[in-house]
Amino acid sequence: ENFKPAQVLNSLKWPDNHLTTNRKLHYSIAEDDDDVHFEIDSLTGDLFLSKELDYETASHFLLRVIIKDYNNNPPQNNTIFLSIDVEDQNDHSPYFQDDFVVISIEENVPVGTLVYTFNAKDGDGSFLNSKIQYSLEMNSVGENPFLIHPSYGTLTTAFPLDREVTRYVILTVSATDQAINLTDRKLASQAVKIVILDINDNSPSFTSSTVSYVMEDVEVGFPVHRIIAEDPDEGRNGQVTYRILSGNENKTFALDKITGVLTTAQLLDREIQEHYSLTVMALDDGSPALSAMQVLTIIVLDVNDERPTFLKQLYETAVHENQDPGEFVIKVEAVDRDAGLNSLLQYEILPGAGYEKFRMNSDSGEVRTTASLDRETQEVFSIKGSPSRSSTAQLYLTVLDENDHNPLFAKTQYQTSVREDLEEGSAVLDLFASDEDDGLNGEVTYSLVDDTFGAFAIDSVTGSIVTTKALDRETKSQYTFRVVASDCSTHLPRSTTVSVVVHVDDVNDNDPIFLQNPIRAFVPAETAVNETVATVRAEDMDLGPNGAVVYSLMTAKTVFQINTKTGDIILQEPLSSKDFSTQLLVMASDQGIPPRTATAMLIIFTEEHEEEISFSHSLYEASVPENSAAGGH
Repeated sequence: ENFKPAQVLNSLKWPDNHLTTNRKLHYSIAEDDDDVHFEIDSLTGDLFLSKELDYETASHFLLRVIIKDYNNNPPQNNTIFLSIDVEDQNDHSPYFQDDFVVISIEENVPVGTLVYTFNAKDGDGSFLNSKIQYSLEMNSVGENPFLIHPSYGTLTTAFPLDREVTRYVILTVSATDQAINLTDRKLASQAVKIVILDINDNSPSFTSSTVSYVMEDVEVGFPVHRIIAEDPDEGRNGQVTYRILSGNENKTFALDKITGVLTTAQLLDREIQEHYSLTVMALDDGSPALSAMQVLTIIVLDVNDERPTFLKQLYETAVHENQDPGEFVIKVEAVDRDAGLNSLLQYEILPGAGYEKFRMNSDSGEVRTTASLDRETQEVFSIKGSPSRSSTAQLYLTVLDENDHNPLFAKTQYQTSVREDLEEGSAVLDLFASDEDDGLNGEVTYSLVDDTFGAFAIDSVTGSIVTTKALDRETKSQYTFRVVASDCSTHLPRSTTVSVVVHVDDVNDNDPIFLQNPIRAFVPAETAVNETVATVRAEDMDLGPNGAVVYSLMTAKTVFQINTKTGDIILQEPLSSKDFSTQLLVMASDQGIPPRTATAMLIIFTEEHEEEISFSHSLYEASVPENSAAGGH
């Protein structure tokens, strides 16, 4: 069919036995033949192609050729039927009805499922030139999940499909004829898009973090976290909604089921609850619906919203006095419910009385002394400690006593005066020694050191000095002794000694005593008037007026006069005779109140008359009961 026009196809020849030389013949194609593809040379009988042939239009021609022989008269017509078969040439390419085909198939079909049947056409007439063989080529990178039957054009699945991996596949399907000569073979191609339809074969998968952090002071409605779950399925199969299954019983949080935004529904307080565990479900909208669950941990971050609190509001302790600076006193402790840096406490001592004697470790809360303490100066310290942001506690510190003080008397020497007629057991002096120490260290007892000749004793507790016997100034007018005040410390007691002088004041308890009684005085008869003829002397052991003696004569009429102060006997008148003699009763009187007196006999005589004085008895006897009171007669 690819024979070119104007070329001789064939030449009609008259049979040899009919041919004669110079035989005149005329060739023609019968006019009733409509085919215009052929022409014949009327003289030579050569058959020409006048128009291109098309096997696919006409594969066979039957021509009636008329040969008119003019050698006969009349001319003779002969008819010849010429059968022409057109040989097919591969001049048509295969073709598809559509240039582009879109096919859809569900992703869960089994391997070997028929997807589509391709039917390419080829206009060639002969078998091989029009026989189609199919091939398949995938335009994208990867393994081709489809297979085409080369002869039937059936497209089937060769591997399982997964829309979430491959949403669609674009293939090029080729149709090639089977011309014998390979170089003559023709092909046609068709683009095919295979859309893989989704089924709900994937559960949602969480992509958001399982941990979220939120400050505890956020307002209600604050977005805490966005929950994100992805579902690779398509359409409703991939539409995810969210809900809280557990962990939100107190309705602390609210979850938007569409957006997955988790917000606070109540105020948070890390010190009450520092983390929440919410079980969250993501649910797709497929049928049946698929779901996934996640435990979301919400960690509440600390804000410095808590005040430190001391474990005690009042700390009480004691420390010994006289210790070197740096002595440990106490460790106070406060807690802060905040976390991290917000719970790190710094301690300090607030200014106050005596606070400078202590220092506090700002980190540990340890309190130590900065100076040696003296209990006697200050026994109790009340200190306030404070950490920042802040809380205060009271520290009540008692300084424990050390026996570092001696008992102390108000004076270094005590003097007192007592009447000598003081009754036995009477208090003479109350001594008091103070000791600034505490307890037994400051408890004072008293004792006498020196001999008081049995006159005094001291109460060991009260320090009162009392008489233990009757005093007699005339025997001892002054007592000097020492008193010791000792503390009651069980370890190295301390003491102080003080001197006590007790003066015994005089009481008029002694009569005057004449140095001589009776008194004999010799007076010459010629003694002149106003001449001292004798002197009487009386002594009184009392003191002062009580011991000041005055004299008087108890005789009413006499020629003598006595000097009241000196006791001199003075002659007032001349003696009447040479043998004069007289007895004068002389009284010595002290000046006490009332006064005490004594009398003496004064015998005055001249030389010629000397009187002898004698006792009336040479022996006096008397008996006295043993328990008689003093001064009894």
